[in-house]
Amino acid sequence: MSFVRVVLVAQVVAVMLLGCTPKSDVPLEIHENVGDLVEKFSPVEVTADISFLPENEKQALTKLIQASEYMHEIFLRQVWEKNPEYRDALAGRKDELGKKAFAYFNISYGVWDRLDEHEAPFIGSIEKPHGAGYYPEDITKEEYEAYVAAHPEQKSALDSLFTVVRRQGENLIAVDYSVAYKEWLEPAGKLLQEAADLTENETLKNFLTARIAAFYSNDYRASDMAWMDLDSPVEITIGPYETYEDKMFGYKAAFESFVTVTDPEASAKLQKYKSELPAMERNLPIPETMKNLNRGSESPIRVVDEVYTAGDTRSGVQTIAFNLPNDEVVRELKGSKKVLLRNVIAAKYEKILKPIAERLVDPQQVEFVTSDGFTNEVLFHELSHGLGPGKIKVAGQDTEVRLELKQLYSPLEEAKADIMGVYNIHYMIEKGLLPSSFKKEIAVTYLAGLFRGMRFGIGEAHGKGNALQFNYMLEKGAISFDEAAQKYAVNFDTFDNWVRELVQDICILQASGDYSGTNALFAKYVKLPEVLAEDSTALAGIPVDVVPQYTLAEQLTGGMN
Repeated sequence: MSFVRVVLVAQVVAVMLLGCTPKSDVPLEIHENVGDLVEKFSPVEVTADISFLPENEKQALTKLIQASEYMHEIFLRQVWEKNPEYRDALAGRKDELGKKAFAYFNISYGVWDRLDEHEAPFIGSIEKPHGAGYYPEDITKEEYEAYVAAHPEQKSALDSLFTVVRRQGENLIAVDYSVAYKEWLEPAGKLLQEAADLTENETLKNFLTARIAAFYSNDYRASDMAWMDLDSPVEITIGPYETYEDKMFGYKAAFESFVTVTDPEASAKLQKYKSELPAMERNLPIPETMKNLNRGSESPIRVVDEVYTAGDTRSGVQTIAFNLPNDEVVRELKGSKKVLLRNVIAAKYEKILKPIAERLVDPQQVEFVTSDGFTNEVLFHELSHGLGPGKIKVAGQDTEVRLELKQLYSPLEEAKADIMGVYNIHYMIEKGLLPSSFKKEIAVTYLAGLFRGMRFGIGEAHGKGNALQFNYMLEKGAISFDEAAQKYAVNFDTFDNWVRELVQDICILQASGDYSGTNALFAKYVKLPEVLAEDSTALAGIPVDVVPQYTLAEQLTGGMN
C-alpha cells in the first residue's frame, strides 16, 4: 500500500469515527507540487510491546487512544476555524491530486506547508492568520494590543493560555476552552473516566480524574500537579500545552495527546541526572541573580515507547521527547517531567540523522555521530528546558520570560535547550558521570542534528532555533566548512568555548525579557545555509521527517490511526 494510501485510509476512518460527513462545497485550488511536499515525509511503523500489561490495563490503554482522537478535532480548529470544511471537502476527492492534497492536509493540519518559512498555502492563496484560530481572523497585533491597553480589566482573560478571543460587536471577549471546545472535551472526558475505572494504578487514576475536571473548569494547574506524580506502566499526556501555533503572541496553548507505555528499567538508569539539576543550574554561565535556584527539582525522567499521538504534536514534524508542564507555578513547586519517546528517537536516527551525517559531515568525523550521542542530546535538551530563567522581573514587575518574549519565546527556548544540553553534557563529563571520550560524539552528533532541525524550516520554532545556533557557531569558528568537499566539521579546539558563550547570550536575553535584543539576534543569524536551499540536491532522498503508522493502536481500536 502506498504512503498516500496509508495516510488516506487512516484519516478517512478518523473522519467517519468522529461523525464528520465529507462535503464538496469548498473551492479547492490545489497546487501541482503537493505531491513533492508529501514525499518529504516517510511512513514509519511505531509500535510497542504491551505483552506485560494485564487485560484491564490494555483496555484502559485503548480508552486513552480513543479519547485522544478528540484532540485532533480541537487542534484542527485551533489552527484555523475553517479547517474542518476543507478537510471534509478533500476527503471526498477521488483524483490523484486531491488524494495527495488530503494526505498533506492531514500532515500539516491545514492548507499551509509547515516546512515553508512563510507557511505558504498548498491550496489556494489564503495567508495563514498569525493568531491561528485563537483570535479573530482579521485582527492585527496592533489592534489587539490597543484594545487590551484600553481594557486592562480584560487582559488576564484575553491573554490566558486557555481562552480563545472572539469579537462581540466592537468588543473582544475571552471564551474559555471548556466552552469553546465542549463538543469534543465532553466525550474525551467520558473515555478518560472509563480508563480511570479500568486501571488499578492510583497515580493514573488520579491524573485522569483531575484532567477530566480541568476539561470542565478550564483550570489545569491541579491536574498538571497530578501529572507530575503520574507513575504508571501506561501513561498519557493530554490537554493544552505548547504555544507554537500562536505566532502573534505565543500566548495560547494547543491541545495534544501522547499515549505511551513506560520502560521502568531504562527510566531508572537516567534518574542519576535528576539529582544533578540544581548543580546544573548553579553551573550556568550567567550572574547569580539570573539563576533560577528555587525551581522544584523533582523532575522525573521517563523512557517510553509511543503508542499513539494526536493534535498539536501530530502536526508536521514529529516530537521525539518533551518536557512538561509549562506552567511556571508548577515548575517552581515540583519541577518538570522529561519524557523520551524511545521508538521515535530510534526511527529518526536510522532514517534521517545518520544519512544526513554521511552526506554533510567531514568523513573523518562521521564516526562520532552515534545513536547514543543522539539519545543523550535529546535527553539533555529536555533537562535544559527546566533550567535557566523562567519567572523574572522586568522594570520591577513580576513576569515570565514567555510573556515578555511573546512569539519569539519558543524558538529562543528551543535554541537554549539545544546548546545548554551540550553545555550540561560537558559538565557531566567534568563530574565523571559521562566518559571524556563522549565529548567528540556529542559535538559531531549535535552538528548533524542542526541540519536535521533546520530542514523543518525557519518558520518553525525548532528550525529557527537550529538556524540561529548553526550560523552563530559557523561565524565564531566552532564549525568549519570545506567548500571544495562541501563538508562541515567541528573545530574541537574552540567548540566548548563557543557553546558556553551562546548559552550565556541566550540566558541573559531571557533573564532580561529582552524582546528587541532577541529580535536582533534572530535577524542576524536565522538564515538557511546554501546546502539546504530549495534547489540543493545535497540531501535528496532523505526524508525531512516521518509520518507515524500506529499499528498497535490500530489493533487495539479496530482501525484508528
